[in-house]
Amino acid sequence: MAPLEPWQKVLVDGEKFLPTDHGEIACVDCHGGVQSPDKETAHEGLIASPSAQPEKYCGECHEEQTTTYPFALHSTQQGYWTALEARSVPENHAQLEEMFGNHCATCHTTCGECHVSQPKNVGGGLFTGHVFETTPPMTRSCTACHGSRVGNEFLGKNEGLAGDVHFREARMNCIKCHAGTELHGSSSDPTPFDQTQGRPAPDHRYSGSEMPKCTDCHETAAPGGDDNPMHQAHGDTLSCQVCHSITYTSCDGCHTAISETSGRPFFETEATYQTFFIGLNPDPSEDRPYKYVPVRHVPIAADSYEFYGRDLLTNFNALPTWLYATPHNIQKHTPQNASCETCHSGDETLFLTEEKVKSDELEANASVIVETLPPLVSVEKFLNAPLLPVDHVEHASNSCTACHAEGIREAPISPEDHLEYKDDNCSGCHKLQQ
Repeated sequence: MAPLEPWQKVLVDGEKFLPTDHGEIACVDCHGGVQSPDKETAHEGLIASPSAQPEKYCGECHEEQTTTYPFALHSTQQGYWTALEARSVPENHAQLEEMFGNHCATCHTTCGECHVSQPKNVGGGLFTGHVFETTPPMTRSCTACHGSRVGNEFLGKNEGLAGDVHFREARMNCIKCHAGTELHGSSSDPTPFDQTQGRPAPDHRYSGSEMPKCTDCHETAAPGGDDNPMHQAHGDTLSCQVCHSITYTSCDGCHTAISETSGRPFFETEATYQTFFIGLNPDPSEDRPYKYVPVRHVPIAADSYEFYGRDLLTNFNALPTWLYATPHNIQKHTPQNASCETCHSGDETLFLTEEKVKSDELEANASVIVETLPPLVSVEKFLNAPLLPVDHVEHASNSCTACHAEGIREAPISPEDHLEYKDDNCSGCHKLQQ
């Protein structure tokens, strides 16, 4: 995203903006100032970002959104504080609050920074001459902030790695899955914040129900569906991304400081690299019951904020550094779902095992490290077991017809039987242990 020229950031396009509903409102009603042809006079008392006070400037027309948005994660940034508070102790909050204000607080987003202009932390600037966009432009709003990982993965900007199939083939944008009700904190889901019911505000992005949930669109992949026998066998054991994500970005060692020359705050990350590791779900719940999930290394280190004080993260090991991840690079076919052997062969390549974790982070990651690999595939019982009757196969999640052509109903199956197959992936399931 190329930076805008200063005049492009502030120029109002009267032809496009004035005919809109918002264009009927006088500038001073939202922005203050004084109606005057003199610039200095006009800018007296100017409010550059009225939507920083959404209940005052937006609530008259958008009451539902402004009632809940102050509690949404885009507004509160509580996800950061949930992690910081878990790793620290209360008496360190003064230093952490200073650090947060210098390095993190700019990620807070107002209504206008999604619907009118680019967020300040990526340079600001009006989208379309002050026109309020019901659907924010994805690359100038969503991935402008969520770009280094989510954006690059979704759009296919990591070298040699395909973009997410939802974008690449269906041209879906972010809000196709992340609805406005979710982003505004006004979801009808029973677990996130609901002011009328007194429910708690979300404290991190995996609070409450799994939203969006893949099976909302891919219904037959849900437990009890009939789309694919692998979905039925693994639905509660593997998150969808375990089989349908590809390599994604991990980072190491972010450190914050203030520049001695400019006096401006900055941060540095030690390393950024591509990984795909399957780890244990550190916090299984009714909404996310999975045993295995992808895990991504986040750039936290025990001394990340040492510039602001020593030992600020006294409880550093309270949370993993390899976190539950939901990469935005979904593919129908991936290296790991090409064959059952990929996971069920005793090969630990894809799993976050102890030797892949830094020695000083072993304690922190105890809840996600895989100590026992999934069992080896053993299919002698399938090779010699009778097939189900035709009228029962439909209720067995197509477990036979997923590989065998319709009409093959002879039993028992033996290794010598010559059957008609629908694909050539037999060895994925039918390879005997040596």
